[in-house]
Amino acid sequence: MKILNLYACLGGNRYKWDEVTDVEVTAVELDPVLAELYQKRFPNDKVIVADAHQYLLKNFENFDFIWTSPPCPTHSRVRVSQKNREGFEFKFPDMKLYEEIIFLDSFFKGKYVVENVIPFYDPLIQAKKRGRHLYWTNFNLPNNIGERKLNGTLTNMIDEVGQLSKFHDYDFRQYKGKQPLNKVARNLVDYEVGRTILETAIGVIRRANVKQHELF
Repeated sequence: MKILNLYACLGGNRYKWDEVTDVEVTAVELDPVLAELYQKRFPNDKVIVADAHQYLLKNFENFDFIWTSPPCPTHSRVRVSQKNREGFEFKFPDMKLYEEIIFLDSFFKGKYVVENVIPFYDPLIQAKKRGRHLYWTNFNLPNNIGERKLNGTLTNMIDEVGQLSKFHDYDFRQYKGKQPLNKVARNLVDYEVGRTILETAIGVIRRANVKQHELF
């Protein structure tokens, strides 16, 4: 199965995919330090340092399944809650999120998932809410997608990076790039969610193939 994993970070969503099926993954990540660490973690994946948004536009037809997690900070309720703090920087919500949803839903023939946070505004396109995130897909998701719960909340967690390292089974202190370490650690999708969603997509694809064969 050919999979495109966009805004790949350190592959939280990808971690358990090999347990689901044989995968041929192309990962796109703009931060070269994260890309190098991703490659070490998943040596059989093809890792590309590039703008994921543009890569999607030019290469989407080459894949069976696409997972994309566009940047979420400008949509986040947590960020907006800090608007009265001194030095707060106002930003427009990054509309690449909705560009990708519309594009995939209109042109992509495979199965896709777009993942993001629950925004501070009413979503402009209806999504499936599961736990603390929204998912836009062209297939149905189960009510329980396997999301695990952290012990405590990120805002009051002691040794946040250490706790998230245990949760994601990855030592984030390996990262020596320019981004804040806690931001990198927070960006990973729960690997059990990644596995459940891929399992669901594969089940839908197989059922579709069976129905197609039965027509002839």
